Amino acid sequence: MADGDNKSTNLLAQEISQLEEQLQGWGEVILAADHVLRWQKPWFPGALIGVTTMLFTLIYYLDPSVLTGVSSSVILLCLADYLVPTLAPKIFGSSKWTTEQQQRFHEICGNLVKVQRRLLGWWRRIFALKEEKPKMYFLSVISCLVVMAWIGQQVHNLFLTYLIVTVLLLLPGLNQHGILSKYTGMAKREINKLLKHKEKKNE
Repeated sequence: MADGDNKSTNLLAQEISQLEEQLQGWGEVILAADHVLRWQKPWFPGALIGVTTMLFTLIYYLDPSVLTGVSSSVILLCLADYLVPTLAPKIFGSSKWTTEQQQRFHEICGNLVKVQRRLLGWWRRIFALKEEKPKMYFLSVISCLVVMAWIGQQVHNLFLTYLIVTVLLLLPGLNQHGILSKYTGMAKREINKLLKHKEKKNE
């Protein structure tokens, strides 16, 4: 058991190290984004919402076709992939990195690897469910897709995308400041109260 845990720990450390090497050129940008996403300053949430709103307003105004939108996005990604590793050290000064910054970069890479592992785990569970309980898999997938299709029909796709992106950008800050855990805890307590109340009625 101990050998298995050691292998898993070593594999995780290896994956984190590999990701750190791959993202080294983006280190300064990642740390700057981390400060913004975790709301290191009180005006960062408003800035995030403002920038996101401006970007989606521009997309709504220009109304590009799907092909144009995809092509433009890929062009921006290619430019960023080429320019950021070259310009970031000159703008931020990578030689000024402190031990704390290096540690935070390591933590961010570790969190990204854990998220990747979690997503792969969910993906494997879905396929395991398909093999073990095909009827439940079929009903679950169809139900989820029907609900998503209904939501997409009721809400404008661009506005829905805007809401999803905004929530995802705000999640790290909400979690960092304990707001997410606070309201999640409140929701759990209310659900438990309802379940207990229902049990009492059934008795």
